[in-house]
Amino acid sequence: MYGYLMNGEIHHIEIYVTELKKSTEFWEWLLTEKFSYTVYQKWDSGVSYKFGSTYIVLVQTEDKYLKNHYNRKNTGLNHLAFHCESKDFIDTLTKELKDRNINILYSDRHPYAGGEEYYAVFFEDPDRIKVEVVAEES
Repeated sequence: MYGYLMNGEIHHIEIYVTELKKSTEFWEWLLTEKFSYTVYQKWDSGVSYKFGSTYIVLVQTEDKYLKNHYNRKNTGLNHLAFHCESKDFIDTLTKELKDRNINILYSDRHPYAGGEEYYAVFFEDPDRIKVEVVAEES
């Protein structure tokens, strides 16, 4: 499966972050413990996580750019969405997110914030990038 690349397949996503340590703690837990990513590379100002042929990169924003805070409503990246295998995965993940004091978005409509047939959890990373995990179970 991973030896075959498709034209247009995402190679990597690079996210500049406000605090590398804080973002690494969040993303490393999500990507390596909840999904099947592995740490791919580490350097002083960044880290990457790989799954198959795709990887996600976190890079410390340079000091001179930190004043320009991220807002997903501005032009640019709004959110990252991940597949998961079941509604049980969503339920367990939601509990763990709450235990970690991670902000659950649309909690008044959870787990159907995306619609009645769309079982998912929406939450935020330390820079308030929206993350979505969607159950593929029908």
